[in-house]
Amino acid sequence: MPENVFVLGLDDGNLALLRRLPGAADLRFHTLLDISEVRIGYADYRRCLTHAEQRLETFDGSIDAITGYWDFPVTSLVPVLCERYGLPSTSLESIVKCEHKYWCRVEQAEVVDAYPRFGLLDPAAAEPALPPGLEYPVWLKPVKSASSKLAFRVRNEAELTDAVSRVRAEIDDVGGPFEAVLERVRLPPGIADVPGTACLVEEAVTGRQVTVEGYRYHHEPHVYGVIDSVTYPDSSSFLRYQYPSTLPPHLIEEVSAVAKRIAVRMNLRSTTFDVEFFVDVDTGRVSVLEVNPRLSQSHARLFEHVDGVSNLHCMVSLALGRDPAMPYRRGRYGVAAKCFLRRFTDGVVRRVPTAEEIARLEAEIPGLSVDVTTAEGNVLSEQYARDSYSYELADIHLGARDRDELGELHERCVRSLRFEIDDRGGPGDPRNAGGTATTEHDPYAREGAGDRPCAP
Repeated sequence: MPENVFVLGLDDGNLALLRRLPGAADLRFHTLLDISEVRIGYADYRRCLTHAEQRLETFDGSIDAITGYWDFPVTSLVPVLCERYGLPSTSLESIVKCEHKYWCRVEQAEVVDAYPRFGLLDPAAAEPALPPGLEYPVWLKPVKSASSKLAFRVRNEAELTDAVSRVRAEIDDVGGPFEAVLERVRLPPGIADVPGTACLVEEAVTGRQVTVEGYRYHHEPHVYGVIDSVTYPDSSSFLRYQYPSTLPPHLIEEVSAVAKRIAVRMNLRSTTFDVEFFVDVDTGRVSVLEVNPRLSQSHARLFEHVDGVSNLHCMVSLALGRDPAMPYRRGRYGVAAKCFLRRFTDGVVRRVPTAEEIARLEAEIPGLSVDVTTAEGNVLSEQYARDSYSYELADIHLGARDRDELGELHERCVRSLRFEIDDRGGPGDPRNAGGTATTEHDPYAREGAGDRPCAP
């Protein structure tokens, strides 16, 4: 009989990837909660948990695995549901250790020294100030956030005041639901009195940004890939994720070793993880940015293009209680990327590429898939696909022989995807080529030529 795998927030794009996994013919994938129900900033944790339990109870068949690839609340729902049904999963406590940014820093400090100086700030304070021992510039971010939402690079007191004001306006959307998870975990002294609406402040470090992806099955942690995260020039917003990483081999070994030590410290088991880093190639300094107790679904097609199987294979295997065996460099392409087409000033979307235009472009470029992330009539500042500094228009997934071809294909896609956007609330940003967005002619053949500040 086929095994039933329930995926929280399953979407069509990832369902197609799941159905291409080894052994997928013997699996049945089921959506457990719609993606709209589990979006961070919009989801109520308790309600999501109740709805998921109700749907599982009415299922007429075996429940063989429960998993998910999204951030909170999905990451915190999976272990609770798995415990109820006796399925493999890491503990809720291990998840919260990673997702509570302050607690995560405290745990990291026990096993590595590869982290920036940090402290806490109460955004409700009448006169917010930097924690002792920190100097500008710093990053301010809630102890729980995702996709760089409400994360601000702060250079002086005026910017701190402005950032705290913006955090106050929206932090309850995430911090409130996160409090419901904290209630389920026995928090240690020093963490228990930190509310879910507090902010972490940490020194701003620079360097190339990479993500280490791995998993822990029983006791042994494994790393199966390192991905470069490249930002737009003079911005913390991502231009693309690129795999394989172009870091020197000794630094790939270093970030991989640090990631494994942290995964063990957090007591992550039967789960994938990704650990984000800043790396100063000249000095060799490595700084942990963030620890996620899940894989990045944004990297799924990258692994499929280069290694032959998406990283979702690890997620599903672990959820079924099996040790993943990821292939290595068996894909059709030598390099792959997920590129983000962005706009840096607010606007009203008047036109997006049509389905026919996208289909024609995908037919012309093997390995290409385009996901438009906005819609006609959208006010960019009100849409979900945005970070603190930019608005996302489309995701462009590419495979290529090498970085030169990757850059050429990326430029071709940007020229071909026609958006029409009216400026709103001021003049356009020069990074908005043709009133839309630009690749900034990023030098693919010169990775790491200059360090850029990167966002949390």
